[in-house]
Amino acid sequence: MTEASHLSQRERKEIDAANASGRQPVLFVHGLWLLASSWQPWTEMVAAAGYAPVCADWPGDPITPDAARANPQALAGTSIGTILSHLEALAGALHREPILIGHSMGGLLVQMLAARIGAAATVAISPAPFRGVLPLPVSALRSAFPVLANPLNIRRAVQLTPAQFRYGFANTLTEAESNRLYEEHHVPAPGRPLFQAGLANLNPWTEARVPRRDAQRGPLLIIAAERDNTVPATVSRAAYRIQTRDTSVTELVTLPDAGHSLVIDSGWERVAQTALNFIGAQGMTDGTTLRAMAS
Repeated sequence: MTEASHLSQRERKEIDAANASGRQPVLFVHGLWLLASSWQPWTEMVAAAGYAPVCADWPGDPITPDAARANPQALAGTSIGTILSHLEALAGALHREPILIGHSMGGLLVQMLAARIGAAATVAISPAPFRGVLPLPVSALRSAFPVLANPLNIRRAVQLTPAQFRYGFANTLTEAESNRLYEEHHVPAPGRPLFQAGLANLNPWTEARVPRRDAQRGPLLIIAAERDNTVPATVSRAAYRIQTRDTSVTELVTLPDAGHSLVIDSGWERVAQTALNFIGAQGMTDGTTLRAMAS
């Protein structure tokens, strides 16, 4: 059975629609404690801009937050490598080389995917760190503490409390908005990817690495959130400095007053427009990046 055979019914439907449209696909990759459904407002915006949105699941993702909370260990043990292989199969099913947009762990994954197979353009939003990113701010440690405090969580999925979600994701928001986002979006997340990213600099064999591929990678924008407790702006800036060693276009935008919830909270349109502005500046239209299809 091939990797492509493990794509979800929803993923297949969106891939087929993107291929049939002939438009430039945009592949969205969510991070820890969220599902693909968290990108729904973004998909409407990029579709209106003329692109074909496709939202990636992680292997084993439940369809809805309610289903995820009803089966809290569904993703227990899932690793970065497992997710990346799934994303590679998904991207390979598209007729055009996709634009990649990812948040948090998804921001790390899209950088890895671009380095592995290439991308029309990549936007990494508050991306989780990879090997070589050295800053380790106290707020990041505190945000990760619910997972990293117990080594057994490497084989488990972990659910945040509302207070932990407020600190890690929604520290810039009102309590009411934080609680609403928690109820609408928060789901248990596998602990293994957080251990992999958090300990990447101590493990020379870590999966949390972004190899240099120069021209294959394509243009990259890293969006940092100035008040992010989970991926502080210093971490995003360190990733940017490493990525500038690549010969491809590499840019950094820092959004003031933004926290880790920036892709799902009331300020999401500012973030989405920042991404679209970068993509447009690279000349990404529905007439570009036709993938050479294997016979």
